[in-house]
Amino acid sequence: MDIRIVAVGKIKQNYAKEGISEFSKRLQRYCNLEVIEVDDERINNNLSQKEMDKIKKTEGERIISALDGRAYTIVLDPNGKPMSSEGLAKSINNLQVQGYSSIEFVIGGALGLHENVKKAADRLLTFSHLTFTHQMIRLILLEQIYRAFKIKNNEPYHL
Repeated sequence: MDIRIVAVGKIKQNYAKEGISEFSKRLQRYCNLEVIEVDDERINNNLSQKEMDKIKKTEGERIISALDGRAYTIVLDPNGKPMSSEGLAKSINNLQVQGYSSIEFVIGGALGLHENVKKAADRLLTFSHLTFTHQMIRLILLEQIYRAFKIKNNEPYHL
């Protein structure tokens, strides 16, 4: 199984880098993990709605160009459908049974995602109604993917 994460921006905080590195190592046992970072746009204070839309569109174009047309695409979005860890494990298993060998997850930038990215998704997923930085959500996503594989393989996962 190939897991791809397409994310806007680079990870800057050391604590996030360390956590992401740890879960990336743990996932090697279960899947081929690839993280694609697309450039984020500079965000100034007091942006107009038009300027925010332009930034989201530019970042969205970068995301769409990085997507693999054969993969099942799950976009993380606050308005997506929530799912439990067990539900994610079941979804990954079901996608494999359906013949998907690649799943890609998309994480937007600080301003969110352009509608074109959401339209390109096979599924919109939310982890919470709380707001997280795109850097923190990458760590949470990797932990949840790892947890899903542990559940899927009937291994203990409360570690």
